[in-house]
Amino acid sequence: LISIQMKKYILLILVFAFFGCNKNDKNTASGDAAFEKLSEEYLKGYLDWRPQSGVALGLHEYDGKIADYTKSSINAEIARLKDFDSKFSKIDSASLSTKQYYDWKMLRSNIKNELFSFEDLKVFTKNPMTYAGFIDVNIYIKRNFAPIEQQIKSIIAIENEAPKLYKNAKANLSDSLALPHIQLAIEIARGSASFLGKDLLVALKDVKNDSLMKAFNTANKKAIDAINDYATFLEKEKLPKANNKYAIGKENYQKMLLYGEGITMSADEILAIGLKELQKEQAVFNAAAKIINPNKKPIDVYNDMQKEHPTVMSLIPDARKNLEAIRQFLIDNKIITIPSEVRVKVEETPPFARETSTASMDTPGPFETKATEAYYYITPVDPKWTPQQQEDWLASFNFYTTDVVSIHEAYPGHYTQFLHLNASDASKVQKIFGSYAFTEGWAHYTE
Repeated sequence: LISIQMKKYILLILVFAFFGCNKNDKNTASGDAAFEKLSEEYLKGYLDWRPQSGVALGLHEYDGKIADYTKSSINAEIARLKDFDSKFSKIDSASLSTKQYYDWKMLRSNIKNELFSFEDLKVFTKNPMTYAGFIDVNIYIKRNFAPIEQQIKSIIAIENEAPKLYKNAKANLSDSLALPHIQLAIEIARGSASFLGKDLLVALKDVKNDSLMKAFNTANKKAIDAINDYATFLEKEKLPKANNKYAIGKENYQKMLLYGEGITMSADEILAIGLKELQKEQAVFNAAAKIINPNKKPIDVYNDMQKEHPTVMSLIPDARKNLEAIRQFLIDNKIITIPSEVRVKVEETPPFARETSTASMDTPGPFETKATEAYYYITPVDPKWTPQQQEDWLASFNFYTTDVVSIHEAYPGHYTQFLHLNASDASKVQKIFGSYAFTEGWAHYTE
């Protein structure tokens, strides 16, 4: 069924298309060509400076490369962004076709958002987390987009740059940093070093190329030492001088909404909407609890439901089985089309990511053509936990909540959205730059 709102949206698109078709075709073609040339120049520079983002997108000409975070390189990127901001601002949007017009708007917002990150949030001088987990080579062992020997060479190339990266990080960071940022950066860095020293070694244990593995082990130790040294630097040099000025402030919050999401509402307006929605959901929560058991408080009804949960051994198998049932329900009831028979793989969250994730979706980049697997990760019980901790964890994965999480992460949430994006005629710009609020908003809406 198509809602009234959706009908209005479709009508709006038709209106755009009608007026777009009535533009001077010659002027539009000329405007589009000029814009496409400029956008390609911008995207190349953008990814050249962010090669790890290129790999994540599935563009493997960036394999084995890492960003240069010297002060001169950062300043050069700021200058490049400002130059393109000026160039894009001079384009006459009326000369663009409808699709190119939206690409133009997206690129302008992206540039503003990047400059906001550099100049207002000061992520390279004020936030030590920027560097903490930067030697991330997980993609090279998780996705088989090249022979393992080639993947190892990419890992070696990145790890060999670790000492330089962390030397630059120390030079870039301000004298006094926010305490929560320092604490989290230390945790992330220690976790990153642990991954390189444990999980990465396990993943490569069957590789028989002795000379290659010798070079890898040397580079790996170099990277581990550099990361641990960075964590120690934060502990010794930055913790004693820490401050509590971690809030970005109302003005920056407004910029974040404007440049990241195109939202022009004030923070107060958004807060009012949120509080109104919260009250509505609390009323729904209380009404549902009354249906289940009118003789108990709503929170006690909820706590009782949490006791209905899988076992340590059945957590992943149950989620896998129920996920298929959810997918079939969508098809049987014609709720949404699923443009692929390829299933998402339900797996345990990799050990190095378990500190920060209960469940997550990991899809391949939109330009990936070889390693196209998608993973729905669920973090299992840690056998080192106490019985009470294990019970609390499983309670959070009670049968009802796990189904809701599966809906959010896979069907018809993130994974289904990913499939539709891949099947669409979205432009390169649209596939590289998305809206966090829309992506998460879709997944929450489907719940």
